[in-house]
Amino acid sequence: MRFEEMEVWRRSAALCVEMYRHFKESRDFGFKDQITRSALSVPSNIAEGFERVSLRDRGRFWSYAKGSVGELRTQIHIGSEIDYIDGDVAGVWLSETDQLSRMLGALIHGIRRELNEC
Repeated sequence: MRFEEMEVWRRSAALCVEMYRHFKESRDFGFKDQITRSALSVPSNIAEGFERVSLRDRGRFWSYAKGSVGELRTQIHIGSEIDYIDGDVAGVWLSETDQLSRMLGALIHGIRRELNEC
């Protein structure tokens, strides 16, 4: 299996692309940079974790990805409040990030269980 075959990677990468396109014309470079970096961090850390040899390293990078999802959710909330993100779009993105967080949580839980069995 390759990381590109993981549903959580595919969905997080698709969300990242969508967010880059959404903020392409934004003049608030600070907000744009922060939210797109957070979005890019999720699939990047999933991929890096997948490519690691040890389970402990894999879990660590997937934990980073989960943290980036939390950061991204915060930025979506704020972006919606300051009218950078339409409420309907924010709702879709918040729902997707909630699912990504749950998926990553399940992967991390599985690794922790495996490490405890060793």
